[in-house]
Amino acid sequence: MRNPTQKCDAQRLFASNMRRIRREKGLTQEQVAEAADLHPNYVSSVERGERNISICNIARIAIALGVGMEALVIQPLAVVQSTTSAD
Repeated sequence: MRNPTQKCDAQRLFASNMRRIRREKGLTQEQVAEAADLHPNYVSSVERGERNISICNIARIAIALGVGMEALVIQPLAVVQSTTSAD
């Protein structure tokens, strides 16, 4: 049986994309939290993949990062390319 506290692939993907985008834009977690009107501890735990984030908070974080929501859940191009080249 799976442990309910384990991170699922979607949480890890979201966290990875969020961290990458935030760093590319030169923002701190605190700046993202303030812009999204979320607590910095919450933003930090989302970025570590520890939260099953709601669609509303995905939208808030996307706006704070200046990206569309899809940017936070899309597979990185390298993963997509390696999957399609294996066919």
